[in-house]
Amino acid sequence: MLGNFLIGLREGLEASLIVTILIAYLVKTDRRREIRYVWMGVVAAFALVIAVFTVITIAFDQLSFRAQEGVGGSLSILAAVLVTWMIFWMRRTARGLKRELEAEMAAAVTMGPIALATVAFLTVGREGLETAAILWSTIIGATDAQPFIGATAGIAVAIGLGFLIYRGAIKVNLGKFFTITGALLIVVAAGVLAYGLHDLQEARFLPGLAHTAFDISNPTAAGWSPQNASGWMGTLLKGTINFQPDPTWLQAIAWLSYLVVVLPLYLRKPKATATPVKDERVLTS
Repeated sequence: MLGNFLIGLREGLEASLIVTILIAYLVKTDRRREIRYVWMGVVAAFALVIAVFTVITIAFDQLSFRAQEGVGGSLSILAAVLVTWMIFWMRRTARGLKRELEAEMAAAVTMGPIALATVAFLTVGREGLETAAILWSTIIGATDAQPFIGATAGIAVAIGLGFLIYRGAIKVNLGKFFTITGALLIVVAAGVLAYGLHDLQEARFLPGLAHTAFDISNPTAAGWSPQNASGWMGTLLKGTINFQPDPTWLQAIAWLSYLVVVLPLYLRKPKATATPVKDERVLTS
């Protein structure tokens, strides 16, 4: 649930900031009447994400168990890749995002309402499809509504923060926010990767399903079974970072290797440039 909340919060805030930047540009250039076209693009992007999510879910339900495990595992691995790409992309482009979007809006204004709606549709739609792809792999295999509730809560909080930032009611250090949430999401992505490998093992596309590295699903039990799988430690890890409490050796090695490689790369300081670059926030008033 916490992992999905973080994904919904981060991706939702990115989308909210994009919409805020687009609207703020129209307000600044005295084109308030054209804000409605931005909202048209946002609504169309939202409808596209819902449609794609629904179609994929319906198609998935028609598959055999082995095919479901294979597709689900592959999409979980893809989701881990998307989270990783998203985090590094945002760190690299955050400073110039506002300038880039305003340039696109300046060009769209001269082309008319359809162009304005298209800019909003493409920018918000990209974020929405990324979010849907990441969340689908965690929601589709869940046995309860917690992942969906977590994602929905994260998106709702993100929308609220975006509105408050736009209205100037609060100030958020976006650099620190994205750095902290990025590090947390790397841990979540490691769990999603391990979960995907387990699905592929269950589908017999990968070996090693019977070779368990350790089992903390119930610290008081000698072994694991569905009846004792509610141990607090295993539940905590599963609910927070999507880590399976009784992983196979392949899962454990992949989880640890991912963290050892990706987390230090993300946390290391960017190389200093010869010419100082002005620190531009993602959103400025």
